[in-house]
Amino acid sequence: MPPKPTPTRTKPPTSQAKQTQKHVQAKGAPKKLLSSEDKIKRLFSSLCAQIDGGYFKNALKTCDKILRIDHTDVDALQAKLFLLLQTDQYDSALTLLSTNDCFATRSFEKAYALYRLHREEEANSLLSSLKESSKDQRGVSHLSAQLDYRQGSYQSAFDIYTQLLDTSAVQSEEHVDLLTNLNAAEAHLNFLTTGFLHALDALPASVVNVLESATPPAPPTTTATALASLASGSPAAAVSTTPSAEPGQATKKVRTRRVPKGVIPGVTPPPNPERWLKKSERSSYGHNLGKRRKATGGGATQGSTAEPATSSHSAKASSGKQKKR
Repeated sequence: MPPKPTPTRTKPPTSQAKQTQKHVQAKGAPKKLLSSEDKIKRLFSSLCAQIDGGYFKNALKTCDKILRIDHTDVDALQAKLFLLLQTDQYDSALTLLSTNDCFATRSFEKAYALYRLHREEEANSLLSSLKESSKDQRGVSHLSAQLDYRQGSYQSAFDIYTQLLDTSAVQSEEHVDLLTNLNAAEAHLNFLTTGFLHALDALPASVVNVLESATPPAPPTTTATALASLASGSPAAAVSTTPSAEPGQATKKVRTRRVPKGVIPGVTPPPNPERWLKKSERSSYGHNLGKRRKATGGGATQGSTAEPATSSHSAKASSGKQKKR
């Protein structure tokens, strides 16, 4: 019987060989294309992580990526509006609110953006309509109190903050903010009612007497009123548009950076206005010339000194002739 063939032992493939096989298989296999729904799901998961971590700028970029795939995604639009308000981009938030129909009921966010942009009249008109129709009356009350405080209606702001403070939780952040705003409004009210009187009492008597005896400043006439008075022919037309300085009014301060070195405003005499003219054209030219003539001999001419010079010269000539003889 022929001998049986001995089986050959094959070595198991190494880890490097396995990696090369996987790489070859992955290279040859076509990549799976994700659908738009899967892309949006992945982007929303990263968006939630970015918002929880406080990376609002990166979250805005993720919202833009989602809206490139589906520009009508309501969740992405609402997240973008929230992020724009959080990053103080109020102009962009207003454009987003006005260009999308899904924000037709977002009047409170629009009023808040207008308030932050110092457009108080538009914000007040929106808040007046929201006080009757909005469900979030607490947020509307907060915003109306802030508008009243900015516009100087401290009593109205104080009343609203008091009502909100009575219905807020003691250990909440809202309670701390309300206390701060309430104290600020109360401080303004106290100064307007009695605080300014105590401030006047603390001033010295000389200052109080000057304030009480000073005449009230005249209101400055604008160009429009001056033109109207000229057209009507009233005597107010003679009044200049720039009011003159009265004794009770403070004079305009001189800027120190424009003052030359060694010059003290109000102490150093002003420069000669004729310093740019020739000496012969100045008004003081004749006076200085008379002073010089008096100093040289009472205004005598040069001819008066000629006689002694000629007499001495003739004496020397006669003595020379006698020596020659």
